[in-house]
Formats: sequence, structure tokens, C-alpha cells
Amino acid sequence: MGKQIWKAGNMLYPLPAVLVSTGDKNGNSNILTVAWTGTVCTNPPMVYISVRPERYSYHMLQESGEFVINLTTERLSRATDYCGVRSGRDTDKWKECFLTQKKAHSLKWAPVIEESPVNIECKVTEIKELGSHHMFLAKVQAVQADEAYLNKQNKFELNKTGLIAYSHGEYLNLGKKIGTFGYSVRKKKK
Repeated sequence: MGKQIWKAGNMLYPLPAVLVSTGDKNGNSNILTVAWTGTVCTNPPMVYISVRPERYSYHMLQESGEFVINLTTERLSRATDYCGVRSGRDTDKWKECFLTQKKAHSLKWAPVIEESPVNIECKVTEIKELGSHHMFLAKVQAVQADEAYLNKQNKFELNKTGLIAYSHGEYLNLGKKIGTFGYSVRKKKK
């Protein structure tokens, strides 16, 4: 059996499905679902999101230079989908999804989503206009982690939060552990 050659396109899946919260200098805020996001650098800690300029939140991101990446879970999957298919121009997503805005620790305009287990507070350093999407490069200013997921040794157990991913039009829960970093070369115990 062979492989078909398709036209060039993005088939990099699965992706994190995150809720990005942002606000403007007039006190308005919104949530948008983003799957085009990721780590850029460890030191300094940097991330990116890519957003279409016609999206309602785009002007807020551009004006305030702030956003929060809120990790999503199975419990937040409906809100994750809703915030991706409805516009903040037409609806109050906070209200419709029963989500709670909370003041960010280090940002002035962008709120965090209280129900998310992890909130990554970001300040934009550069906007790269790349075509259909513009990339917002940002420095991570602070991370909020839900204490409910701290174990007895005070270690944050992120993988117990019920994280979800997005793959080719579907939301998926992350499955069972199949190994840990370095397990392929680790010496077996005798």
C-alpha cells in the first residue's frame, strides 16, 4: 500500500486546544479558542498564538498587548468549542459558558479563566503578520496553577486535570501514560 501526495497544508496534529482570554483598555474582555499555539523558548519563557485579524479579539490583543492561555479539560470541552464557533461581537461568552473572570496576577487588561487548571499570563513582544493568521509572540509573565492538583509532596499533577487536545476537527481526551521522558534509553533495573 502506498501513500497519496496531497497539496501543501497543515497536518500537524494533535494540537492543544486552549481558551485565550484577553481584554482592551476600556474594560471589555473576550475568550477565543486557539489551537495554533505553542512554546517558543524556555529562557526567557515565551509562547505564541496565531489569530486571524478579522477575529473579534484581535483588536484587544493588539491594543492591550496581553493575553492569557488557559489550558482546557474535558469539563471545559463544551466551552472550548463554543468559544471557537461563536463571536464575542454577538454574545457574552463568559456568561454563556458559565466561566468566571478573575484578575490576572501580572497583567492589567487580560483576565484569567478561574475554571482552568493552568493560566499562562503573557505580554506580547512582537506581532508577525504571516498571511491568513498573525502570530503574537509573547513573554510569559506568570503562571497560575490550581492547588487542587498538588499532591502530598506539593508536586503539580497536570496530567490528572483531564487535559484535551484537538485533532482534525475532533476534541480528544489525552489517554493513558505510555512512558516518561528518557524511558527509551533508561537502564532497566535488575
